[in-house]
Amino acid sequence: MDTSHLVLSPKERSGFRPLLAAMQCIVSAHPAPGKIQCMRVLREQWIRAKYERKEFTEAEKKLTYEEATRDGMLMKRGRDNGQFLSRRFVLSVREGTLKYFTKYDAKEPKATIKMDTINASFQPEKIGNPNGLQITYLKDYKNRNIFVYHENGKEIVDWFNSIRAVQLHYLSVAFPGATDAELRPKLTRNFLKEGYMEKTGPRQTEGFKKRWFTLDHRRLMYFKDPLDAFAKGEVFLGNSDLGYSASAGLPTGTHCNGAWNYGITIVTPERSFLFTCETEGEQQDWVQHFNNVLRTPMTPQEYSMEALYKYKH
Repeated sequence: MDTSHLVLSPKERSGFRPLLAAMQCIVSAHPAPGKIQCMRVLREQWIRAKYERKEFTEAEKKLTYEEATRDGMLMKRGRDNGQFLSRRFVLSVREGTLKYFTKYDAKEPKATIKMDTINASFQPEKIGNPNGLQITYLKDYKNRNIFVYHENGKEIVDWFNSIRAVQLHYLSVAFPGATDAELRPKLTRNFLKEGYMEKTGPRQTEGFKKRWFTLDHRRLMYFKDPLDAFAKGEVFLGNSDLGYSASAGLPTGTHCNGAWNYGITIVTPERSFLFTCETEGEQQDWVQHFNNVLRTPMTPQEYSMEALYKYKH
């Protein structure tokens, strides 16, 4: 579900209409259980903001996510041991960064995340906490995932909105002529689809292995585990006019030795990728998502992304 409408500009805070529109979208969109759970913490906090805290009726009241700096503790999952430990996070408008520290009084951050590469999405089921948030950013040209939560729903929603507010400020500087409405779609986004499939290797003679897949617009990434910090690999999905296609089924003669039988073939200018799904419904849903992406014209930034992908591979 797209949450771009949930950032309100100062002009919008004076009335209820943007809030009510946002609430209507949350309540009516995507009845799938996972998506409903994903939106639950947002929905609850927007209701509390309206009725308890009255954040949108007091024009002079400064909202939490309007602060120039946000500094606090979040529970973060360790990359190697999988344990959630308390870590300090600092978000800065001036620097345009999100930093986290392994100790509260540490002088140097463990990581510095730039606003132009960051994404944040609620992932309660994946993380196993109703307030779970996945933060993704580029590190050495690879997507790095970190998983955090806070026991207080307001805190995690405030962090989410603060990240988006800093992004909006960054984009406003980068594109001074653009309106807030034009910039909001460039803020944090939910992944188009996630779930398990099986895949085989480039020779297509290796066994099919179960992997977790994340479709982030044109990037289809696969992981051994949903909570892995880095993807094991990825497939770039270009435009159908440039030699990219996705269809149900596997090439004739493919030896499918996996547990699942509903195949998908993605063709790129470089090679073909073969996958299998557990059910026909999942197969059709993945193919539909792939083709929706392939039918979309590529932007100049996506052409650059394609060139980088080909260079790396």
